[in-house]
Amino acid sequence: QVQLVESGGGLVQPGGSLRLSCVASGSILRIMSMDWYRQAPGKQRELVATITPGGNTNYADSVKGRFTISRDNAKKTVFLQMNSLKPEDTAVYYCNADIIAGDFRRSNFWGQGTQVTVSS
Repeated sequence: QVQLVESGGGLVQPGGSLRLSCVASGSILRIMSMDWYRQAPGKQRELVATITPGGNTNYADSVKGRFTISRDNAKKTVFLQMNSLKPEDTAVYYCNADIIAGDFRRSNFWGQGTQVTVSS
């Protein structure tokens, strides 16, 4: 059973920083792309950042220059460093990953989400 567990959310003032983590566990052969999504109240879930196994990254225009995605393949972990946070960054942040599990099947998995609130 593959699981993704996020941590690191919380309340922060505008201009502040947070670092999110997401750890994958279970019977995993290989983790392909790892992504961070977010969903604000009343809005659709949107892709924030993505990183390939080789470390290539891509970002939503709204977070470019402020957020950095990284991964530690040995620890099956993806990070999202969020700097210069704005109130509009307030959302539930979800980890997503394409994983080849122990049964050799490639599937897409989601974490349970972690709340990020940017407010003074």
